[in-house]
Amino acid sequence: MHLSDLFSNIKLNEPMKNHTSFKVGGNADIFIEPENVRELTEFIRYAKDNNIPYYIIGNGTNLLVSDYGISGAVIKLGEKISSIQVVEDRIIAQCGAKLPEVAKVAMANSLSGLEFASGIPGSIGGAVAMNAGAYGHEMKDVIETVEVLDGNLEYKVVQNKEMEFGYRKSAVWKNNYIVLGSTFKLKKGSKSEIVSLMDNYTKERQSKQPLDMPSAGSVFKRPEGYYTGKLIEDAGLRGMSIGGAQVSEKHCGFIVNKGGATARDIYNLIKHIQKTIYERFGVELETEVKLIGKFE
Repeated sequence: MHLSDLFSNIKLNEPMKNHTSFKVGGNADIFIEPENVRELTEFIRYAKDNNIPYYIIGNGTNLLVSDYGISGAVIKLGEKISSIQVVEDRIIAQCGAKLPEVAKVAMANSLSGLEFASGIPGSIGGAVAMNAGAYGHEMKDVIETVEVLDGNLEYKVVQNKEMEFGYRKSAVWKNNYIVLGSTFKLKKGSKSEIVSLMDNYTKERQSKQPLDMPSAGSVFKRPEGYYTGKLIEDAGLRGMSIGGAQVSEKHCGFIVNKGGATARDIYNLIKHIQKTIYERFGVELETEVKLIGKFE
């Protein structure tokens, strides 16, 4: 019996460069985009029973996948599990829904609170897990509950306070949760004011970020008391390249694929930046981008 007989949407030796915003990465042995939560659960059980390592991804906007690819399975929670519902002043969004789409639905229903998220390109699942944020706001500010599968593949509804949200982190990693969706508690607002605020954020983002080039957004977490982009600029690294990877000329906190970059190029540039910043300023930069696969 082949995997494709057991599950729909299975691909073998799937190039991960097609599923990450950096547009780099080798092949995944197995790639599946489950049709629904039942198929997701069944595939994970199959993987566990057959000792197949697996990785859950969303929109791939915060990932650096090794050129060697991924041994095991990649489970993409995407468009198949992406419904968005509005119930009075709440939005219930499944894990595969894209954050900008959820922000647009909020705007269309005159619900305020998700304006900051309108330009964050990730999925709900990834954004919840990472407690994504921008412009002084984070997901934890608007999340009421999170639906998850726990480490035993049991369905749970987790309250905001139990999610242990912090700067770019949550209880997802510690508790081995798989985020299935989230309920956002918003406020009724003025549609014109919501539109105006989203437009302002969009203009600011367009003026400051290299949106025309493949990247994974901010590569590093912001160290306390510093701005990452300024540290990198002050170290003289603006525009520095290794292979096809470059410190963005527009925003030094971003690394861009200027064409033909490999994951190794990006990784080596990350390491060079970390080493330089530590030597110059004694500051350790921690990656916000998640690395999957073999780099050393």
